[in-house]
Amino acid sequence: MQRSSRDPGQVQQRLQRWLAGVLGPTLAEGQTPRVSDLAGVEANGMSSDTVLFAANWIADDGWHDERLVARMAPDAADVPVFPTYDLKAQFDVIRAVAAHTDVPVPHAWWCETSPEPLGAPFFVMGRVDGAVPPDVMPYTFGDNWLFEAGAEEQRRVQTTTVEAIAALHDVSDAAQRFPYLERTQPGDTHLRRHVANTRDWYDMVAREGAASPLVERGFDWLDANWPSHQSPTVLSWGDARIGNVLYDDFAPAALLDWEMAGLGPCELDVAWITYAHLVFQDIAAMLGLAGMPDFLQPADVATHYEALRGYAVRDLRFFMVYAAVQWGIVFLRTGQRQAHFGEREMPADPEDLLHNRPHLESLLADLDGI
Repeated sequence: MQRSSRDPGQVQQRLQRWLAGVLGPTLAEGQTPRVSDLAGVEANGMSSDTVLFAANWIADDGWHDERLVARMAPDAADVPVFPTYDLKAQFDVIRAVAAHTDVPVPHAWWCETSPEPLGAPFFVMGRVDGAVPPDVMPYTFGDNWLFEAGAEEQRRVQTTTVEAIAALHDVSDAAQRFPYLERTQPGDTHLRRHVANTRDWYDMVAREGAASPLVERGFDWLDANWPSHQSPTVLSWGDARIGNVLYDDFAPAALLDWEMAGLGPCELDVAWITYAHLVFQDIAAMLGLAGMPDFLQPADVATHYEALRGYAVRDLRFFMVYAAVQWGIVFLRTGQRQAHFGEREMPADPEDLLHNRPHLESLLADLDGI
């Protein structure tokens, strides 16, 4: 899938000029940095532009030969998935996770908040070796390292990822430590503001030609079935799914993609990781494939999470519906982006873009009478 219209050659030249300015006084006399081997990412992720590159320079502390990654806000003309991109917040949360937890994240090198150097804000982090469960085609389709692994190795992927999420949630005083992740929409709780922010996101997508009565019905259901219990506020990874993890020996080597990070109840991430798998499992089943039906089951994940943190997950049904609604918005917007790049025709009925449409329909039908 095409993600960007930026010219790689220009990006490489501009990165090199920017890096020279950033390193400035630390460079050895007469030395300038060199950027090479620039390439886009062919794997997962359809939101921010991700550029891999190598950089070498001689500084006061010696020779540097670094393998780096730049994450850039998408060009406004390229149908961004989200209404806004706070690259500084992503950079800061990666650094904070590294400082306050043992959760593996890439080394965060620099953050550039000005759009001048590359045309959009960006940050640079170190590249981490590892394998990612593929999105395209989904890992549940087979012919990939995770699908072909044994049951013990697949279980290790599940348990170690849940352990990483639990460790994130153990960071104390999340609201005070991460104030820059606070949603600004009205609401008397973090969850209220989180859902209001998601509704604003959907409204943007709908205004630009992809309204969905089914997604709107999902919001109505959430309003009518709001949890009576308010779980403690934690640092929420946001896009907590195995497709955003680099694995080494079936355990996380780095958690990636922090653009949906926020504050809210732990159930946001617990539901998200299970629903993300359910989406791919349902697509596989619709195509007559076996998939991975025993992997990342909600009850298993919730039980393991409780054992790790001593906190029982509440109202998981509500948060699964919320995850389904958000995935619906993702599919609407990425479908719009594919149409923008000429990779598909925009359907007459935007709900044909919803890869989780059958499941969301059945989920709401099952819950309507509850």
